[in-house]
Order: sequence, then structure tokens, then C-alpha cells
Amino acid sequence: MSYYVTTPIYYVNAQPHLGHAYTTIAADVLARHMRQRGEEVFLLTGTDEHGEPVAQAAEREGVTPKQLADRNAARFEALMPQLEVSNDFFIRTSDPRHGERVQAVMQRVHDNGHTYLGTYEGWYCPRCADFKTENEIGPENTCPIHKIPLDREQEENWFFRLSAFQEPLERLFAERPDFVMPPTRFNEAHAFIRQGLRDVSLSRAKLTWGVPVPWDPGHVFYVWFDALLNYYTALGFARDGDDVTDTFWPPAIQLIGKDILKFHAVYWPALLMAAGLELPRHLFVHGYLLMDGEKMSKSLGNVLDPFEVMERFGTDALRYYCFREVSFGQDGSVSTTGFEARYASELANEYGNLASRTLAMIARYRDGNVPQAATDAVLAADFDGLDAEVAALLDGAELSQALDAIWQRVRRCNRYVEERAPWVLAKDPAQADVLDETLASLAEAVRALSVLLHPYMPSSTATLLDALGRPAVDFAAARYAPHGWGGAIGPLEPLFPKVAER
Repeated sequence: MSYYVTTPIYYVNAQPHLGHAYTTIAADVLARHMRQRGEEVFLLTGTDEHGEPVAQAAEREGVTPKQLADRNAARFEALMPQLEVSNDFFIRTSDPRHGERVQAVMQRVHDNGHTYLGTYEGWYCPRCADFKTENEIGPENTCPIHKIPLDREQEENWFFRLSAFQEPLERLFAERPDFVMPPTRFNEAHAFIRQGLRDVSLSRAKLTWGVPVPWDPGHVFYVWFDALLNYYTALGFARDGDDVTDTFWPPAIQLIGKDILKFHAVYWPALLMAAGLELPRHLFVHGYLLMDGEKMSKSLGNVLDPFEVMERFGTDALRYYCFREVSFGQDGSVSTTGFEARYASELANEYGNLASRTLAMIARYRDGNVPQAATDAVLAADFDGLDAEVAALLDGAELSQALDAIWQRVRRCNRYVEERAPWVLAKDPAQADVLDETLASLAEAVRALSVLLHPYMPSSTATLLDALGRPAVDFAAARYAPHGWGGAIGPLEPLFPKVAER
């Protein structure tokens, strides 16, 4: 089977911050996990480069929109390997190949009778690039997200007949209760639809930075329609000379933040219906990473720099923390103090120490060879079904719950070390078989846990699995085996050294 997972594409009007890294790492965890399971995976991310926010930011800096886009898109693209994101393509919406495909799809929407020319007047947020409905307007006509006054706009636009999709969208939500996840976000999107849908602007006549409307070149497409279609257009040119649309469309899951719920859960399926294209199987909507009680946002000035975090704590620590500190799907607060606490107490003291102790005891008591003894049935029972549990949770994008299930076994293994006390067993030759069972069980547990943790922390787990002499990370290797494998282990430096040592 194929598995297509997407992130939202990120505005290039500012540099990347942890909020951008958060969604992208989440998509990568799912992609890596599905590759472990043998699926053919395509992970897409990229940058949203058109529209008024970019044009205004460029004007403030005295550069062209294209110059600003080139500079900041490069920063987003450079972030991907630093985050160890295994994306298959990085799309830029200023790419002419994207523009051509947007025009082709939108021409189909137009030919199908879903557009018309009209005049729009309403309250507009230039940073959201969004006309606000009455119930989306903050006090004194402000944007509730960016806390800035809204502009009263009036202009001739092409409109998309969103209202014509009232019944199809209500039917979609009735028939597919998992189309939007988690349920709170499903209910939010459903409520928006039930309020009654109004037609929305499809084009802007006042802008030039965008994809021209093919049937009316004096207009460019409203940035949201251009941006949403990236998920479809990218498959047509991501691999040179090979259109993989038929292989991967529709997306298995699309990850978005809650601030863009309306566009993805309402506009997006309606647009696909209008174009005669199949809908994504799932949208997963996550909450905000908060600092000082506010959404992390460059425009608000409260960002945590992922580059600084990775330099200090390492990339795997960042990847782990994102889904350990905040339950994926919910809002939650992050801080440098939180990083330090999780790093020391869980990564270094629990997982890292478990790995170091296990390998050190095998080296000391069994000359660096994992005993071929049968593993402990009691410990094995604690691992029974763990691989299936993790797979089921990740099928529903429950990244934090899956990580917690794994971590419970990390802590169980640390208790097992204390219960068995191998250093005591080693002093009694009559307990040699028990020591063999203990060390074989710990080695097997650490190996299986590292396979399950690999999508979250690919570098650290690969290092540990190599030291164990068992580098396989396919999902079959996540099953706790009944016997130690009998191979030699290698040296292992501390996986998560004290921060001061970095």
C-alpha cells in the first residue's frame, strides 16, 4: 500500500521557529513508522510563497517578493535535514510547475460551473490572508489570532461557489466521522458548516504576486486556493519525469494546526469535489505550542528557536520533547526549562542509562556477548502486544500516546534491573543461568524499544542498535524475541550526555 502524509506549507514572510518544526517532525514520525511497516511512503512539506503577507513583508524590507521567498524558503529547506526529516519533496509554490498545475485544476473548477465574477466587501486580515466572517472577528474589528485591526476591503473578485457544497459537506461529515481528527476539531469544523456556507473569494485583483487566473489574467488566485492545491500538484513533478499522482493520491493523512482548520476541513474538500478529485482520508488538527500563554508566532515575538535547541540538546531530544511535553492534538506550554528537565530525567537517566547499564553489564559479566539464553517470560509479558498497540495509535496520529506506551516499558526495564540486580547475581556462580536470562532479556528489551523509538529519535536509536549488533529497524524487529541472539556488542558513548558536555 501507499501512504501519503503532508504538512501545511509554511509562509516565507518570516524565519522558521519551533511551531513549524513541530508539525514537520510529527509528519516525519508517521512517515518513518509507516516505512518500518513496509508501506510505500511519500512525505511532502514546503513553503507558501504567494499572497499579501509575503508581498507586504518584502515591501517592508525593500526587496521583491521573490527575493524574500528565495531567502526564507532556503531557511525552511535547510531546517529539514537538521530536524532529520525524511521528506520526499520540498515544494515551493513559486515554482512555475506548481503554478501550471494550479491553473489546470482551477480551470476545471471554472469549467464545471463553480465560479462567478462579483464584488466582495468584508473585514480582511493581511497576516492571515483571510476575509473574516462575523463570528471570527475580535473586539473592535481585530484579528483574534494576530491582535491587529482588520482592513475593510471592497474589490471585484472571482468567487468560488462554496455554498453549493453545503449538502455534500454535511454528508461527508455524517458518513466519515474520522475525516477530521481529533473529535473536538471534527465538531468545530462541522459546526462551521452547519452555520451555513457562503461563497468565498477565489481571486484578488489588487495583487500581482500570485498565480494568474487563466480565464481572467488580470486576477491572481487568492493565496489559499493556490496553497491548498500544493498537496495535489507536487505529485505531478516531485520526481523528475515521473508523475506519481496515481500512486499516492489521495493523502492518507494531512497534518495541520488548528488556526487553518476552516481552510482545510471546509474549503479544501469542497474544492476537491468541485474539481472531481478524491478527498484525503484523514485530516489531523493539532494545537499550539504555547509560550507565556500565547501561540508561538514570529509576529508576536515569542518564539523558541529550534536551531538553538538542537545545538544545545541535540535533534533527537527536540523530536522527543515535542511529543512528550505536549499531547499531540492539544495546546500545551513549552520552555527551555521543560527541555532541560525531560532531557535529564527521561532521555539521559531513563533511556540512556538503561542502554549504558545493559551494555556495560554484558561487557563486564559476559565478555561483550549477549547470552543466547531464553528471555524472561515475566518481562516478555510486559512487551506482549506493544508493537500492535503502537501501530494502532500511530494509525490515528496519536503520537504522544504511542510514545507513552513505549516509555512505560522503558521504565519497566529500569525497575527490572533493580529487581534482578545483575551485580549481585554475578557474584554467585550458582546464579549464572539467571544472570544469562537477565542480560539476554535486557538486551532484547532495549533492542525492541529502540526499534519502536526509531521514528521519534532516528539517530540515537540507530547508534544504540549498531552497538547491539542488531541494526534492523523494520517493524518485524519490534517484536520482543524469546531468546537472546548471542552476538557481540560494541562500544557505546552516552546517548544523551550532560548538556554542559556538549
